[in-house]
Amino acid sequence: MEETNRQKKIGGVLQRDLADVIQQELKRNNLTGIIVSVSKVKVTTDLSIAKAYISIFPAKDAKGLLEELKSIAPQLKHQLAQRTKNQLRKMPDLNLYLDDSLEYIEKIEEAVKGEENPIENPDLLDKRKKS
Repeated sequence: MEETNRQKKIGGVLQRDLADVIQQELKRNNLTGIIVSVSKVKVTTDLSIAKAYISIFPAKDAKGLLEELKSIAPQLKHQLAQRTKNQLRKMPDLNLYLDDSLEYIEKIEEAVKGEENPIENPDLLDKRKKS
């Protein structure tokens, strides 16, 4: 089912504001050298759940930082609610997911440039996880 315009607009607002909130949290905790971006926010049709896909670079720190962000999700939700209080009646629950698409693309590029070609042997690349 395709997203409605309202879902897309709310997703865009949440994406921009969530990126700002996460950047402020990183500065507050003195985590430098880590780049975090919110690549996509999908909102359910009843506007009760927001799925946020987060890209973290370098990838070796990604899982730990994502778990830390999940642990402070209620505070993130509260800060988002403060920012969007004039735009949304109810703040959707936040579900945070790791967006590994950049890492997946990087592996494909390395494999194509290397001697082992994944087009000829598709077993060289890991299967992509659906979330």
